[in-house]
Amino acid sequence: MLPVLVAVAVLLVLVLVVLLVVLLRGRGAAPAAAPPPRDPFAAEDQAAGDPRALKAGDMVEYLGTRYFVRGSLRLKEGGFTWSEHLLDADTAAGGKVWVSVEEDPDLEVVWWTEHELGDLKPGAKTVVVDGVEYRRDEHGTADYTSEGTTGVGVRGRVEYLDYAAPGGRYLSFEQYGGGAWEAGLGERVPNGALTIYPGS
Repeated sequence: MLPVLVAVAVLLVLVLVVLLVVLLRGRGAAPAAAPPPRDPFAAEDQAAGDPRALKAGDMVEYLGTRYFVRGSLRLKEGGFTWSEHLLDADTAAGGKVWVSVEEDPDLEVVWWTEHELGDLKPGAKTVVVDGVEYRRDEHGTADYTSEGTTGVGVRGRVEYLDYAAPGGRYLSFEQYGGGAWEAGLGERVPNGALTIYPGS
């Protein structure tokens, strides 16, 4: 009977040693590192695909309609750069729009439609269009290069006057190479509303 008691005692000691080793190893293990803090407005959350990389041949889907990127303007004023892209709808009715992409400092994507100039005159401090009051925001002259089909020369200069209204709405006047003024109305594209399908 004594050999059985010794065997049970040895077995109990071994079990206690194994439990003690397992517990001590568990305590010594470093906890999993928490992910670093992220900017909730970071560019990678803006859209499916990177709008800063848009180019002729890409396809863009917005509000259920697909558009093909016909061409791009790369603009530069001092050290500041941005892009504007001519899109053509993949529908029987067609329809051309522009989308601008800039970082100032956050990524901002704006959907632009042409607007008849009519009696509008660029330069006023405020302009009212369709009951919305826009306030002058920026005025400048930028150099541009054109890629694909844009309707302007390969290189040149553009003067612009940009206006802003509450709710992410914009009015822009542009004059390419000293030609006639053109007007466009813009709306900020909400995060995740734009999907980009890169071309070849």
